[in-house]
Amino acid sequence: MSKTMPKVDFALIGGGWTGSVIGKELAAAGQKVVVLERGEPRWPSPDFQAPAAHDELKYVRRHALHQNAATETFTFRNNVQQKALPMRRWQFAYPGTHLGGAGNHWSGAYYRFHPVDFAMRSYYEKKYGAAIFDQDLTVQDWPLTYDELEPYFDRFDYLVGASGFAGNIKGQLQQGGNPFEPWRSRPYPNPPMKVPYAPALFGEAAARLGYHPYIQPSALATRPYVNSEGLPMSACVYCGFCSNFGCEHFAKASPQVCILPAAMKLPGFELRTGAHVLRVELTPDKKQARGVTYIDGAGEEVFQPADSVVLCAFGINNVRLLLLSGIGRPYDPATGTGVVGRNYTHQTTSGVNLFFDESVNINPFMGAGAVAVTMDDFNADNFDHGPLKFVGGGYIQIQVVSGAPIGYHPTPKGTPAWGGQWKKAVRRYYNHSASITITGSAMPTRGSYLSLDPAYKDAWGQPLLRVTYDLPDNDIRMSAFLTEKGDQIGKAMRGVVATEPGPRKRPFTSTAYQSTHLTGGAVMGSDPQTSVVNRWGQCWDVPNVFVTGACLFPQNSGYNPTGTVGATAYWIVDKIKQDYLKAPGKALQA
Repeated sequence: MSKTMPKVDFALIGGGWTGSVIGKELAAAGQKVVVLERGEPRWPSPDFQAPAAHDELKYVRRHALHQNAATETFTFRNNVQQKALPMRRWQFAYPGTHLGGAGNHWSGAYYRFHPVDFAMRSYYEKKYGAAIFDQDLTVQDWPLTYDELEPYFDRFDYLVGASGFAGNIKGQLQQGGNPFEPWRSRPYPNPPMKVPYAPALFGEAAARLGYHPYIQPSALATRPYVNSEGLPMSACVYCGFCSNFGCEHFAKASPQVCILPAAMKLPGFELRTGAHVLRVELTPDKKQARGVTYIDGAGEEVFQPADSVVLCAFGINNVRLLLLSGIGRPYDPATGTGVVGRNYTHQTTSGVNLFFDESVNINPFMGAGAVAVTMDDFNADNFDHGPLKFVGGGYIQIQVVSGAPIGYHPTPKGTPAWGGQWKKAVRRYYNHSASITITGSAMPTRGSYLSLDPAYKDAWGQPLLRVTYDLPDNDIRMSAFLTEKGDQIGKAMRGVVATEPGPRKRPFTSTAYQSTHLTGGAVMGSDPQTSVVNRWGQCWDVPNVFVTGACLFPQNSGYNPTGTVGATAYWIVDKIKQDYLKAPGKALQA
């Protein structure tokens, strides 16, 4: 028999970026809020202090900040003819756990989606004709525009202490910035990061070829900074321990650094860790949520009554919660009907491995999770798609993340996988190698979706989330095009003796890491037949349940999603405060 807690106004599931932002804003508006985080409390001090914080074995190999695959994982298959199998070790993606979620272990690469991303179907059809879209693509417009979201992008910029050089302020191009950047209200709050040697070589070669390289924006503070919540951040020291690690310096933006300390001072805000939510509980008619049921740290079942519920977990885990709770109609690829699980995408990444003369010292250990030189010449619609027969694009860059000793041992193709020759090659190329990385958009198809697996269950006896996904022809063509451009830049770089391009090919595999940028499955829209939630993240079928995160995105951009996740969190909570609180449980009207 479950224990029942006192009722609250809002129960938020997940203590990452969206849960922290929305929870703080609602508590500041006088609401009684509880944030239910399944993991343990984790703070920059004492949990991420040196030397223990620089433990590659713990954080990269043993996934200390990632979802525990032994208790809850995903199953994967490429198509419905295959049997999905569970992921026993994370390579597919790195879903976060513990306080801060993926916002704690992310790299800090920081972008806004492009205006074209928000109107992809209508924009491309108008410019290139409907035939530009392959028949199997289920691309659709967002129900809001970049211009509507820009004030919320700006707000998140100043929360996270974003660093960069603005290329477009209120429509005026800024010399030295990214000329393809969407317009922004004001400059970045902090100057751009310093440029390591390999990105500098990339930028030099790209500019020589007529492209427009720029320093990648990041959510790593480049100087002492006090953010919009009055919380201090310190300057990045380029230690290289960003991706998969917490930040010991209070330099990398995370919920723990940027907003939770302010939220926890509010009398209406409660953070409850060790609370693994099983499902949202509905009224008998399935039209309203009553609260949520979770398992606490002692293994006891607890019911948390709430007037409203907000799903703030890792994106596709939100989709699983919808399916487990019976909210919305599950998507059926055979008929194309239903919405929950529809339009799932990953990210179409590729790259070019570069090997240099021994006179070129890359020093890969001197970097950070988001320090890079990037170019957007082939992102969004910054180039002519007509002759290319694909939609979407991506950015091309060299990013120096870390030369950590366990995971970083670049060798040319043909090198033995072990033994004396392998050791010799590692010694030769460790300091004389770099990779051009390409982050491309991903288009949804009728056959790629999320569902509950009928065969496999988690530690609590609930079905695992099943991922059915493969790369569409559109994205294969795009990857080949972008990778060829990356290879041309690599060959133009000083000191390069060999390049190895690696465009994305089918089948998509869950056993090689590509990114944690998973989108779709609970998309927002204007039509309940093709979306799970309205333009404010409110469920069509259960209007006192809201959904946040990248699962709202109808398709994936060529840009990293966190900036857009943060902006949509502010967009959603502003509407809740302005209109929903006047009539809780009622459907919001445009």
